Amino acid sequence: MISKIFPKIHAEGYKFLVIFGLITVVLYSFSDFLGLIGLVLTIWVYYFFRDPERVIIDDDNYLVSPADGEIIKVEETDGPKELGLENKRFKKISVFMNVFDCHVNRTPCAGKINEILYKPGTFVNASLDKASEDNERNYFKIKDNQNNDVIVVQIAGLVARRIVCEANKEQKLKQGDRIGMIRFGSRADVYYENYEPLVKVGQKAISGETLLAKR
Repeated sequence: MISKIFPKIHAEGYKFLVIFGLITVVLYSFSDFLGLIGLVLTIWVYYFFRDPERVIIDDDNYLVSPADGEIIKVEETDGPKELGLENKRFKKISVFMNVFDCHVNRTPCAGKINEILYKPGTFVNASLDKASEDNERNYFKIKDNQNNDVIVVQIAGLVARRIVCEANKEQKLKQGDRIGMIRFGSRADVYYENYEPLVKVGQKAISGETLLAKR
């Protein structure tokens, strides 16, 4: 019960808690009302950076969600041209994270990271189609245990200004392992082959737990 009220937070969150806490103290010196606003924002920062444990299915027949949020796309498309996959067809699922969702990202499958590619960019609303081509983003090309390519793309949003990568090239992953986070509103895309989608647009997803697709 205590862990649900006061969840563990990501290491990225501590400096922001200190900053917002100091701002709150300063605001209280001017006005109780301003101080209350600062306190509310500090509490929001704490919960934004929450990093709860998740129950992982650990089954190579499924892909799990890389992020908490809303399913905004389930489609078939070309692979990311940044990885040289524009002539290969993939299925794609996009998960939009609003500023109240947990922003820690996890791998949809077990496997090995063959490539990590960071691309700087702009910061349009992450729910828009152009975000996958224009925004700051980070690509993980993962080879799953059945030798399929699974691509996870972290896409920064309108408010987000930094993508945090916590995995390395050639690293072997277990399904649901943490691979990074995006600060303050963003999106995660999953490109995959040889799996069939299990989710639909508008559905809520939980990182590491919601089953996105099945072999």
